[in-house]
Amino acid sequence: MLWTDRTYKAPPNSGKILLGRTLPSLLDEACDRYLNPQALNEWMEKGWQSLSNQEFQSAAEEIALSLLDLVGEKGNTVALLMHSNVNFCIVDMGCLLAGLVDVPIDLTQTLENIIFILRHSQAKVLIVANLDLLSQIIPYLGDTPHLKAVIVADVPSDWQQNQNLEQICPKCPQHIPVFSLWELRAKGQALNSQSKRQQLRSQLAANDLATIIYIPGVMGEPQGVMLTHENLSGDALSMFSGIPDLEFGEKEVTLSYLPLTHVFARVFLYGHISYGHSIYLTTPNRVIKHFKEVQPTLFATVPLLLERVYNKILEEGTRRTKLSTQTEVKHNVLSRILTFATQMLRREQSKMQRFRLSSLRWKFPPLRISVSAYGWREMAFQERIYNWALNLAKQYEIGKPPRGRYALMMKLADKLVFWQWRLIFGGRIKYLICGGAALKAEIANLFTAAGVTILQGYGLTETSSAVTSNRGRFNRAGTVGVPLAGVEIAIADDGEILTRSPYITQGYYNNPEATQQLIDADGWLHTGDLGEFTADGFLKITGLKKSRFKLSTGKYVTPQPIETKLEQSPLVAKAVAVGAERKFCAMLIFPNLDNLHSYALTIGIDLPPDALLNHPCIIAIYKALVEEANCHLPYWSTVKRFQLINATLTVENGLLAPNQQVQRAKVVETFAKEIDAIYEDAPATSRKVDTGTPRHEDAKTGNTDEQDNLLSSCPSIPQPSCPAFAQSLTL
Repeated sequence: MLWTDRTYKAPPNSGKILLGRTLPSLLDEACDRYLNPQALNEWMEKGWQSLSNQEFQSAAEEIALSLLDLVGEKGNTVALLMHSNVNFCIVDMGCLLAGLVDVPIDLTQTLENIIFILRHSQAKVLIVANLDLLSQIIPYLGDTPHLKAVIVADVPSDWQQNQNLEQICPKCPQHIPVFSLWELRAKGQALNSQSKRQQLRSQLAANDLATIIYIPGVMGEPQGVMLTHENLSGDALSMFSGIPDLEFGEKEVTLSYLPLTHVFARVFLYGHISYGHSIYLTTPNRVIKHFKEVQPTLFATVPLLLERVYNKILEEGTRRTKLSTQTEVKHNVLSRILTFATQMLRREQSKMQRFRLSSLRWKFPPLRISVSAYGWREMAFQERIYNWALNLAKQYEIGKPPRGRYALMMKLADKLVFWQWRLIFGGRIKYLICGGAALKAEIANLFTAAGVTILQGYGLTETSSAVTSNRGRFNRAGTVGVPLAGVEIAIADDGEILTRSPYITQGYYNNPEATQQLIDADGWLHTGDLGEFTADGFLKITGLKKSRFKLSTGKYVTPQPIETKLEQSPLVAKAVAVGAERKFCAMLIFPNLDNLHSYALTIGIDLPPDALLNHPCIIAIYKALVEEANCHLPYWSTVKRFQLINATLTVENGLLAPNQQVQRAKVVETFAKEIDAIYEDAPATSRKVDTGTPRHEDAKTGNTDEQDNLLSSCPSIPQPSCPAFAQSLTL
């Protein structure tokens, strides 16, 4: 049994509890085992630049010694405003080795949130990616009284020769010294000795605070999640020890594109470091290209990337279906080929003979078949083959091995089609780990059918990433798996998921009230998510108890701030943010129809409600309200689209609770069609409106010329302005 008295634990032989480790000790142990010349790799203009694990270790020691000399003692905080690259890894490990607490800041945060985090965490040092990012925050650094120094990771080649800081950084505050990362390392080299290296490690303890990761609070103000060395190392080792056939050493290769400011990517980084794997760091824009170059064996991702690849596969099937209707290939020809191929597969199994596609050539000479790897694309019946394989994959269900004729058909489909899908991920993927948000069961099933095993997990920043995961024989699509070794999970009477383990946070930094709400007296952390366990012990997420939700990108969205801003307008009765497991945040707006009608009359519009909500002038008014409410929000949580809905939320119709709070789950259920329409890829029309956010690649813009013509007859609508301080950084 996987549970006792409604408390669920890890099944036997599904991972190990490995506690008492500091994060630098994971790197030390890997270096002691063997040398990995490609431990850290980053794409540069001249190609992949590599760092061995021992070079990584030495660089971290230099950073540690220099930072300690700069800030004075362990326990102080160092803020990281950096890209997810090798420099981040070195600086992070250097901070940890020095006993300092690093505070990674998401690069898409607003400037005001960045300054808030610097002040709230009392950061002594700020390490920033480059001078461009530094120039954007310089005007506000005067409001950070604890800051002692700024370090710039990437600097011009003439930094060392040009000693005039005013020429390099004319607006840098004179009272805060600015160094380059290379200068910091050079100072560390001068301080380096065997005794000091030993002293660094001797002062560390597993229960020392390692990092503070800021996430959106209930009302939007960032909250700092405190995580110790043991929280992070224990969770990483528990996860990795549960992955079947995972090897130590450089043969295991991972491609990392997720932001290292987030705990999901960071815990996986520590796991790979511990196991001595080869880590290739890339960006979201280059990840597909780098799959082919790096050919990773493991890959961690959020659902959004898999959704895109899945949709491309389906689109290709639709395209080929249309093409196949235009050819004269008869179905019985395809059937004969598949029958013959099935016989060959059976012969292969019984006589240990190797199946060769070229063997089909002599059997069906009238077709002039070229059956080389790329020849299939030239065959008249390729479209039918592709869709036949696609339909086979759609029937697959994780946890139920194919049998009989279906198993043979799957083998054939693998040799004809599935291998091409695997090439998207480089062709060597053993496991694809998905977290950050929920993944649809059909996506997990299809990729696993094609030989790309999907392992989905569940966790929070507050739990050091995963508390459950699918792994080995404990794998079911549509679930987030079984508890990790060392984790207990219970379901509260109201359906909330509770968890207790050595990996959960100590609480929120300098916020005892929020900490008390998060962790109860018995040590159970209240996740804010609703869930249930299947009969065989797999956790399923069924909904949200708290209003905060995650996008399919893994980003948190706190809806109250923007909803509250919109509801301050007399034209808005209720506003409900949506977007859980979707690619961007959107808004359902329920207008105050009485106030709206009165306002419309003042600008010469007298229409019934439905027509009124479709009028371009009215839509433009609400668009301006949304754009104004978007100000002061990090880019990822801004509303990209909204829909005006002619409905009223009441207690009687179940859309409001007696305390007038919105019943979010009921609203999402009631207006499911309207929500789905928002996320359709068609250009915005009628009441589905884009808010003019061109940075988001999935937010489609409508016909602006047509909109301009319609709006030309409207009265002047004040356009909101948002100060730079209230916007995200320009990257």
